[in-house]
Amino acid sequence: MKLIAPSVLSADFGHLEQDLQMINRSDADWLHIDVMDGVFVPNISFGFPVMEPMRKYCTKPLDVHLMIVHPEKYVERFCDAGAWSVGFHLEAVDDPLPILDLIKAKGVRTCLTINPDIDVKRLVPYLDKVDMVLLMSVFAGFGGQKFIPETMDKIRFIREEIDKRGLKTLIEIDGGVNTENAAGLFAAGADVLVAGSAVFGAKDPEEAIRKMKR
Repeated sequence: MKLIAPSVLSADFGHLEQDLQMINRSDADWLHIDVMDGVFVPNISFGFPVMEPMRKYCTKPLDVHLMIVHPEKYVERFCDAGAWSVGFHLEAVDDPLPILDLIKAKGVRTCLTINPDIDVKRLVPYLDKVDMVLLMSVFAGFGGQKFIPETMDKIRFIREEIDKRGLKTLIEIDGGVNTENAAGLFAAGADVLVAGSAVFGAKDPEEAIRKMKR
């Protein structure tokens, strides 16, 4: 599976409708929405009010990535706001299972995320309990960072675990993804690539998306 999820964090918020219409026309599969609270990560992005125009103008599924503390307080509201999938960080919670149950009860797909400094083996007990795992290939909080090469080994490890157990869990990668490394990421076992500046900063964003999918 080769899915591309452009990150709206890199879009032009002065012309958000235009950028969302571009995503609609493109070969992109999902729209990735990074929600940051300034506590779990040293940056603040946006919340529910911005979800409304995204849901209104974007026809692609909304893939919400919560980089926040206490995600249990907000996951249901993001589901109600139109999220197609909701993910949160394993290292932000004591027990992810009750939060995953909240998301599932809303009929929304689940995702569990880890930052680069978290042992990838910590995801293994939850592979059969989520629809997707998201491996951060940069540290969550800011766009435009360089891809961390060690992510490739983590992808291969998780891919082997998923295949060994016959699961359908997707592997999503976020951070430093571009037209140069997309093929290698898919070859290593990734299913979904999140790309921000590589799409919205490209001279031809639609062609950048096509290149990554190829």
